[in-house]
Amino acid sequence: MVVRYRKAVTYGVNALLGALETAKAECDLRLGTTPEEVAEHIAASPADRVLVLWSFYSPDAEAMAAELATVRALADDPRVLHIAGGVHATAEPQQVIDAGWDLAAIGEGEPTIVALVEALRADRPLTTVPGLAVRDDDGTALRTPPAPQLPLDAFPSFPDRRRHFGPIEITRGCVYTCRFCQTPFMFGGRFRHRSVDSVREHVRRMAAHGLRDVRFITPTSLSYGTQGPEPALDAVEELLAGVKEELPANGRVFFGSFPSEIRPEHVTPEAMRLLKRYVANDNIIIGAQSGSDRVLAAAGRGHGSEPVRDAVRIAVEHDFRPNVDFIFGLPGESPEDQDASLRLAADLADLGARIHTHTFMPLPGTPWRDAEPAFIPLATMRELDRLAQRGDAYGHWRKQAEHATRLAEAAKAYPRRARRRRTTDR
Repeated sequence: MVVRYRKAVTYGVNALLGALETAKAECDLRLGTTPEEVAEHIAASPADRVLVLWSFYSPDAEAMAAELATVRALADDPRVLHIAGGVHATAEPQQVIDAGWDLAAIGEGEPTIVALVEALRADRPLTTVPGLAVRDDDGTALRTPPAPQLPLDAFPSFPDRRRHFGPIEITRGCVYTCRFCQTPFMFGGRFRHRSVDSVREHVRRMAAHGLRDVRFITPTSLSYGTQGPEPALDAVEELLAGVKEELPANGRVFFGSFPSEIRPEHVTPEAMRLLKRYVANDNIIIGAQSGSDRVLAAAGRGHGSEPVRDAVRIAVEHDFRPNVDFIFGLPGESPEDQDASLRLAADLADLGARIHTHTFMPLPGTPWRDAEPAFIPLATMRELDRLAQRGDAYGHWRKQAEHATRLAEAAKAYPRRARRRRTTDR
């Protein structure tokens, strides 16, 4: 097995390696940090079959397709199967197949990668592996039955023996179906939480290897332990207290900061006092996305602009510096809506927040996949630049605008209503 190993997707790759370790289906593993290194590993392998794993987000799909072409040019070998996974492959398997991958993994990858390795070893047809799209005779992406969604405790967040440690995934799926976000539409519109016992076991393994910092992956940090919109702070405290008990005296817990965030309505004095008792981070990430109540309602955010303002005040009062996400160019956004976002962003900066600026991208698999991004005028760009020059804003919104153009073009080339072909249709 060769992995195209990139910093952007290490968390997902680590989960796959953990699943293979748990299922005792591990392979001779090589990590390729460049396309050339991937090709070298393929050429050097004495194995009868070589499985090459690629994982990427939608904005990276075009660049990864170019890398795949480079690898195939350097190591065109009939022993090799290239498989793409992640949110883009899940949402757009036909695009992935057309771009040159042999297989697309659809949905959660852990059960699929284990079943795929076992099928290759037993020389069983790939159509018996759940959660795949396989190239049919005419080039159509032929889908196998879906892979099961297992409890989060079924597989670890990372392997133990290989020591590819990282953040611990504590929640998968999301009850908040924001129209621009891929998470609830790939992992389901409900929360699945890792048990405290499983999290503690992860921390014990990390501490045994000398690690002292623990971070978490979750779509909404203070939703841990709940199935609804209200936080379950008792469950959050049980989690954080258990993690602290497993760490050495100099261990540190980071919660509500990168790579996760907190919903604005969850930022209450009680919640902030709880975090202060356990966490080492001096900042939290809050998802605002817009200063326009009209746009927030259209996006399905489930909150208005005032809870964002309240959240920043409360966070600052409890000595956290808020990093607040804003998305500009959301579908249907008017100049007045953008002005409302700019005014709110400036007010929050005056209160002590940093603004993390984004440009709307029509991401595959979301309700707004085919939506037209709103125009962002020069005046808005200048104001964002002004906030950045003051040190009050940061982000890669210009690069995301370029991605948005490419994603919109790809969406037009692959109409959503195209019929899906499944193995049961044959």
